[in-house]
Amino acid sequence: MILHITLFSGEAEDLCIQFKLDADSSFYDLHQLILKACNYQEIPGQRFFVCDDNWKPETRILLSDEAGVNIDEDVLLMSDTDLGEFLEDEGQHLTYRFDPENRRMFLMELVQTSFGENIPAQGLVESKRGHVPPQYMEEEQPIPQAQTDVSEELGEQFYGEDGFDSDDLDEEGFDILDE
Repeated sequence: MILHITLFSGEAEDLCIQFKLDADSSFYDLHQLILKACNYQEIPGQRFFVCDDNWKPETRILLSDEAGVNIDEDVLLMSDTDLGEFLEDEGQHLTYRFDPENRRMFLMELVQTSFGENIPAQGLVESKRGHVPPQYMEEEQPIPQAQTDVSEELGEQFYGEDGFDSDDLDEEGFDILDE
């Protein structure tokens, strides 16, 4: 069975990439197709989530065995998991987290299944249109430093430069009681 999967982005609304893969292809094959189509690099933490109809993640499929995964939870790896194990019904949703640090992801949908086509074992990019968002968020710009230093602006009397005068302290304001 051939799976026709469409990828969308919430960041780049014009992006639409269509993939064709055999149901026996692995999630790692799809991962590699996405990286190639988007000109991204493989980084630790990239993963797929098979979702319900409301895009709520149900199954996590990891690039590699990661620290912090609950021991009681089954760990599914991309290289060991065939697409056909989870994708069989048209309209099924999945997401692909390409930037784990900032939790950025693509939305994907199984739009069609077909039979009798010969495609490469690793799958293929059927079509691509629109602009791919950058893989990494642009680093935040540093806050510009003020033109003048606060101590220069206030002069030498900044933060008690002249010392402390105990006569300036209003003891009644602090409700200090002599016992």
